[in-house]
Amino acid sequence: MIPLKSKQFSDGSPMKIEHSPVTGREEKSTLSPPMRALSDFYEALNGRSIEKMAKNWFQTDEAAMDNPLGGIMRGWTEIRTVYERLFNSRSEFSFEFHDYSFHSAGDIFYVVGRERGELRTGSEVFNLAIRTSRIFRLTNGRWQQVHHHGSIDDPDVLAKYQKAVRAIS
Repeated sequence: MIPLKSKQFSDGSPMKIEHSPVTGREEKSTLSPPMRALSDFYEALNGRSIEKMAKNWFQTDEAAMDNPLGGIMRGWTEIRTVYERLFNSRSEFSFEFHDYSFHSAGDIFYVVGRERGELRTGSEVFNLAIRTSRIFRLTNGRWQQVHHHGSIDDPDVLAKYQKAVRAIS
């Protein structure tokens, strides 16, 4: 096996790190179908739309999510509860995905990068830095999310964020 050089795919092609954030407000007509699915996720998240979120996620028990708010959730029914709790809270929030790489393999694509977010709960403001990966699968002609993993590095920020969201839901 040949060791990979920095920022290259296994086929030797260069790995491009995208720095322009994905917010959900992108002009959808300019995006590839995979990137449109990623943008649609952030549109649903930042717009608090459980209907759009449901369209973005694969609606089976195969879907899985491991994030700072819900722990490990398996299946859309469990995943949905995390978004409903956040969307039904009185907090204000926004998230964007940046500093990421895009990878594809047939009917699967995944992105690995960072989210930055802000959560406002009354007088408290949390600035969040989250390591994030998302996996999408092409099913019946649609890209749908099948996996998400997010981690907050700073344990103090994580504890305060979890406490704040649990208090407002």
